Amino acid sequence: MRGTSGASLAQAQDRFEPVLRAAGEGAFALGEELLTVAAALDGSVPLRRALADPSRSGEDKAALVADLLREGFDGRVVDLVSGLARDRWAHDADIADAVEHLGVDAVLASAEARGALERVEDELFRITRSLVGEREARRVLTETSTDPARRKAFVDALLAGKVDPVTQFLAERATVAPRGRRFVATLVWLGDVAARRRRRLVASVTSGTVLSQAQQDRLSALLERAYGRAVQLNVTVDPEVLGGMRIQVGADVVDSTVLSRLVDARRRLVS
Repeated sequence: MRGTSGASLAQAQDRFEPVLRAAGEGAFALGEELLTVAAALDGSVPLRRALADPSRSGEDKAALVADLLREGFDGRVVDLVSGLARDRWAHDADIADAVEHLGVDAVLASAEARGALERVEDELFRITRSLVGEREARRVLTETSTDPARRKAFVDALLAGKVDPVTQFLAERATVAPRGRRFVATLVWLGDVAARRRRRLVASVTSGTVLSQAQQDRLSALLERAYGRAVQLNVTVDPEVLGGMRIQVGADVVDSTVLSRLVDARRRLVS
């Protein structure tokens, strides 16, 4: 999310962070409520448009939020969503995306409060890595034609008792409420949000062969010099990658796989 919407989300995060710090492990409940709001926004185009309408006053939109969330929602959630309604959004869908992001951040903050954030981030990555080559599992977890209850049960069978409760909650949500994303892509995004809470960049590396620790250390050092901050490598081995590697840091992609070089060569030949 960039531009006006990105700035509005960043401001909301700054406002909400002291609330999350004060809430401690109780931030989990705030996150659940925010994700409920995000689902309601996804299900109502008129509501999203009303809250993102630049022609309506911020106070009018905040009053609408207060009225809708009056029953059953924490006052801190009402205040946050009211603030979002006062902000400006480039597209009405962006406000739903922002509420989801803040909800996920709150859930992760609850793990951070008990010292489990790094574990959650690592587990999210390990789940994505375990699904490489598992096409049938990815299909079950992604197909919208599959009953959401079945998808959730599948996740539960894979993870119950093996991961942190926050990891399981987020993985369940990734398959039950994907919001147009594929399961693995959602887990990657969740891992990135966790990394940002830890003030780290994540470099997702896909290689055709296992990288030695020395190779990983060299790559990490190069990326840290390039970006000027700590970088965490999440390395996945994909046998379909014939050579080289693909590196993604945020929106930046460095693709040195054999396939990408062949495609590039073909483009040069026909240009």
